[in-house]
Amino acid sequence: MPVILPTDLLFFILLSAFLAYAFYAYRQPMLRKNWRKLSRSRSAMVSLTIVSFYLLIALLDSLHFRPSASSEEAPAAMVSHQVLSVFDLMVTPLRIQHEASYSAPFSAYTHNKEMHADGRYDYLRLQYGGRHLDNPAAGYWSDLALGFFASLLSALASVLVLIFLLCLLRGGFRCASALNMLLCILRARTEIPYRAVMITLLVILTMVYTVVFLGDAYHIFGTDKVGQDVLYQALKSIRSGVLIGTLTTLIMLPFALLLGITAGYFLGWIDDLIQYLYTTLNAIPGVLLIAAAILMLYLYMDRHPQDFDNLAIRADLRLLFLCAILGITSWTGLCRLLRAETLKIKQLDYIRAAQALGVGRLRIIVRHIMPNVMHIVVITIALDFSGLVLAEAVLSYVEIGVDPTMHSWGNMINSARLEMAREPVVWWSLSASLLFMSVLVLCANLFADAVRNAFDPRTESGRR
Repeated sequence: MPVILPTDLLFFILLSAFLAYAFYAYRQPMLRKNWRKLSRSRSAMVSLTIVSFYLLIALLDSLHFRPSASSEEAPAAMVSHQVLSVFDLMVTPLRIQHEASYSAPFSAYTHNKEMHADGRYDYLRLQYGGRHLDNPAAGYWSDLALGFFASLLSALASVLVLIFLLCLLRGGFRCASALNMLLCILRARTEIPYRAVMITLLVILTMVYTVVFLGDAYHIFGTDKVGQDVLYQALKSIRSGVLIGTLTTLIMLPFALLLGITAGYFLGWIDDLIQYLYTTLNAIPGVLLIAAAILMLYLYMDRHPQDFDNLAIRADLRLLFLCAILGITSWTGLCRLLRAETLKIKQLDYIRAAQALGVGRLRIIVRHIMPNVMHIVVITIALDFSGLVLAEAVLSYVEIGVDPTMHSWGNMINSARLEMAREPVVWWSLSASLLFMSVLVLCANLFADAVRNAFDPRTESGRR
């Protein structure tokens, strides 16, 4: 049966708001011009393609359900306490194939030597990693090479199909126009950098097909101390990072818009009160507020255990509280920017003319001021996303972030800090979390930079 967690609902609301904004921007000539300018940026489109892949995984991981009583993976007594997602079903081999302990990436043996049944002290064969190989020493490299080659061919075929469909659509289903479009894509002479996007898709699909072809036979990023697949943990952590970056925006945006524009337009005691509010919030360390909120949440859970029948709901509520506290402490910067911009716009001639003609204050704010400050909102949201993803990792590292039972990059880094002191070193858990997090943060920063160039009125061109 379907299960809708609070963060799932808010995530869907935020996606709906983004779609509504896209429809609104399409109908506004100035916004459409800015987004068209953004689409010409090669770095922006490549970054958007990668970020969209992350968002797709987060979306699939936010469609939760409880397995039915006939599920083979969970006995009937455990059904009411287990919450899975659509993404869990898609990567079932990664989720259920557990080893005894550590194993290196693509390895067929344990990471540490153990005692054999015959008394020998040597590396043991893994239960799932390389289990299809009778003699890993003989067929290991050829099997990996075949898997990578099949992944590359499958990804190349998929990209060629996408290019063929794109050429048909842009060419109006006429052969001559489609062929001309294909030549323009290959020579990188299109307005939108389709060639760069297709190359990015080729890399992404190659990795996806590698997981499809080799994920069932090997642990691509190895296993952790309890034998769980590290790649599965890194992929599941995408949802936590994306939700921290997006839901915090959903929480902080109404505060920043309402209070910033109100303070800049009305001035007087209203402005003084709002300035006092965000100055006081800035004076309180955010870590203390987060720690206090988490402790209050733990106290509430301990006093109302009947409201939390499984670990998934408890972990989801803690994630929601973390987003709320980050939203409460992060709206002040955008509020200041909006207040300053509203003060400037209020002095312009068309605002004074509207006031002289008796136009109401609310109508002036909605029709004249708010559309002219939205570029600041878009730029700030894009810039803050990567910072919030990094904040989750730092907070989880000091154990005041997401719940330890929830997958996140911060929890992976926190659990891997002791593994670096082992001999031999267990490096893959830390490397996997840093790789996935760094790619998302880098792409978010590049996209934010392109958004700033496209939407900032002081910038002559948004093309990089």
